[in-house]
Amino acid sequence: MENTLKKELMLFANDIQRQTIIEIATLGVGHVGGTMSVADVLAVLYGAVMNYDAKNPQWEKRDHLVMSKGHAGPAVYAALALKGFFPMEWLKTLNQPGTNLPSHCDRLKTPGVDATTGSLGQGLSVAVGIAIGKKMNRNDTKAYTILGDGECNEGQIWEAALLAGHRKLNNLMAFVDYNHQMIDGTTEEVCDLGDLRAKFEEFGWYAQDIDGHDIEKIYGAIEAANRHQGWPGMIILQTVKGKGLSKYAGHPNNHNCNITAEELEFCLGELAAQRQSII
Repeated sequence: MENTLKKELMLFANDIQRQTIIEIATLGVGHVGGTMSVADVLAVLYGAVMNYDAKNPQWEKRDHLVMSKGHAGPAVYAALALKGFFPMEWLKTLNQPGTNLPSHCDRLKTPGVDATTGSLGQGLSVAVGIAIGKKMNRNDTKAYTILGDGECNEGQIWEAALLAGHRKLNNLMAFVDYNHQMIDGTTEEVCDLGDLRAKFEEFGWYAQDIDGHDIEKIYGAIEAANRHQGWPGMIILQTVKGKGLSKYAGHPNNHNCNITAEELEFCLGELAAQRQSII
């Protein structure tokens, strides 16, 4: 990866985090932890990988993204707004009356959102269906999906994974935001996922396990998956829930949090310092 692109994507990820925390703070409460941990992969996808047209969100030649962990919608909204799908001012209406930005993704409300999600465990099935539909229509674009680690406890995830491997859906790429935390505790305590990479490999996927906050490694893993044309791709992102914000990073009870004006100011200061280190 060229240094110029790497820097651009790192700054984009920082912008996504900044706009996301402002969104949540405007409402006063929201899913801080799980939005911060997906900012880097969203930056790579929207900044360098996916085909889309912000002026024509329903473009038939677009790649589709299903945010299966739908509570991370605010991070998706930040990325979409920054790319021009809708006015930045919308971000200040998160989950308020009359908004186009509900707390969980809704394809009928938000330009650029391809699937309504929030009932955990269903997003991979939706992405598999989209990938199959693309093949039936001889559409050579891709379906991407981001799963939460906790939702990988859902049986439907593994039914979809089995079908994707059986159908050799090489136009499907999935990511697991493996931040090791759930509402009720760590994933190891609640229901240990074990070796996720090995599990997906057994289901017929080309699976990789990487640092989910390393822009270069995310981009490289996507390229490596694209080279394995006979397989659906799975990239397990080792992440930190609440990444980038010391008040929330890896802390218990960081799933859905209240944010005061003072806390927002502190968070923005941390993100500004991180931005300066990138520049």
